[in-house]
Amino acid sequence: MRIADLPSTDRPRERLHTHGPAALADRELLAVLLRTGAGPGDGAHELAAALLARYGSLAALARAHPAELTTLHGVGPAKAAILAAAAELGRRARRPAAAAVIRGTSDLVSIAAPLLHGRARERLVLVVCDGRNQVTSCEVVSEGGAGRTLLPVREITVAVLRRDGAAFALAHNHPDGDVRPSAADRAATARIGEAANTLDLRFLDHVVLTDTQWRRVD
Repeated sequence: MRIADLPSTDRPRERLHTHGPAALADRELLAVLLRTGAGPGDGAHELAAALLARYGSLAALARAHPAELTTLHGVGPAKAAILAAAAELGRRARRPAAAAVIRGTSDLVSIAAPLLHGRARERLVLVVCDGRNQVTSCEVVSEGGAGRTLLPVREITVAVLRRDGAAFALAHNHPDGDVRPSAADRAATARIGEAANTLDLRFLDHVVLTDTQWRRVD
């Protein structure tokens, strides 16, 4: 059924205006973004349900690449771009708005998590700080495949120096859900620490994140 055929009180967009977005189910929120269905006679509700059935959850849907989304009947480049943009806005909204300070590992997790949660590929986030451990930049410096990615020692230290950093911290995700640091993670962390000491930089911390847990690399 098309959304236009529903009573006005049952249409997702009207319900959102009346009751707020929190009152809508996942399928309804997706329908607001999609606007139309797969073809004549098909509604956005049905297409939203098909997307949720395919991916199993909003979290999995948010991780999907736009090109992958277009393989579902009814989702063209425009709809795929809207869905991907909405997912990215949600991630960016969780980033700290004000200048943050790293006082401990939990601060690093809060800063890096929005760039790492819900990702299907392993990413390395570099957080650069000034002499007071105030964050001056936070960015993805490496992205690998579905497995483990390398920790590029030279690229990391060069990036810190180029940003006039006095200290830095690292965070990377394990998309497979195993929060335990690997032997390679520990070895690379040791090499990065040695390089930082040589360059008179303070290496504050390194943490591994999954979508639900985190653990320091020591």
